Amino acid sequence: MATIAWIGLGHMGGPMAGNLVAAGHLVRGVDPVPAARTAAAERGVRIVATVEEAVREADVVFTSLPRSEHVREVYGGDGGVWAAAPAGALLLDTSTVDVATSRFCHEASVERGFRFVDSPVSGGIAGAEAATLTFMLGGDPEDVAEATRLVEPLAAHVFDLGGPTMGIAAKLANNLMLFVSLLGVAEGSQLAAELGLDPAKFFEVASVSSGESWPLRTWYPAPGVVPTSPANRGFDATFSAVLAQKDLSFALAAGAAAGLPMPASRIALEQFERLIDEGLGGKDASLIVKYASSDGSVAGFDPEA
Repeated sequence: MATIAWIGLGHMGGPMAGNLVAAGHLVRGVDPVPAARTAAAERGVRIVATVEEAVREADVVFTSLPRSEHVREVYGGDGGVWAAAPAGALLLDTSTVDVATSRFCHEASVERGFRFVDSPVSGGIAGAEAATLTFMLGGDPEDVAEATRLVEPLAAHVFDLGGPTMGIAAKLANNLMLFVSLLGVAEGSQLAAELGLDPAKFFEVASVSSGESWPLRTWYPAPGVVPTSPANRGFDATFSAVLAQKDLSFALAAGAAAGLPMPASRIALEQFERLIDEGLGGKDASLIVKYASSDGSVAGFDPEA
């Protein structure tokens, strides 16, 4: 049994921390949101007040945070991970950050005597709950091997991608593919509807044909077709437009640094930015379907609600 600090108990972090408790570990968790703390406590996580208290005498520290700046602050701030965790602790960041932040965490951790593995995940809230996530790990081989053993109770798939930042590189490329695919699902679903196809029947066709994809299976943007679709719940977020915009902007920045044009990704990014500009950034990323409809309306979404 390991003593684990978990920093960030939100929609993803809370279930993952709880699944580590179920696997037999002692998990101390911290989060600024009362509801997140309560939900994590119900999963057996021992809630503490500060990062410093969480990481004290911890064997392992996980972070699951919204943005790159939060990761930098939690690691490097006063009373943060580097200041308070035991030297030699294994640090795993499951957040989706930019490549520069991941590289900074690797280099600064090593300078301070820590071991760091970038450990982003794919699979969404449902995967976090069901312990069927995909983990993408980057770091020193021995550290990645230890991280693999730790995350296996949370995962259906664990990949060793190579050295530092290779995990986050895989995550950004994967999410780029997700959001470009989502754009196609949005447009295809609206074309099918305008041509008179029953949404459920068309979904059956696409799901066993060349239009099949993860966003089709999971987020098909019409109510009553896919149980996990946000369209069934007014497009309340499973993956918000704000987070989609963040992840895709990181991917585009990496592409720009590599000299790649990435035109489809730029179109998808513009649509997430439109949702944010309209005050809908907290809604699900799949609400970009409204830009594919003939009049901006979409089944399952009430702009007045």
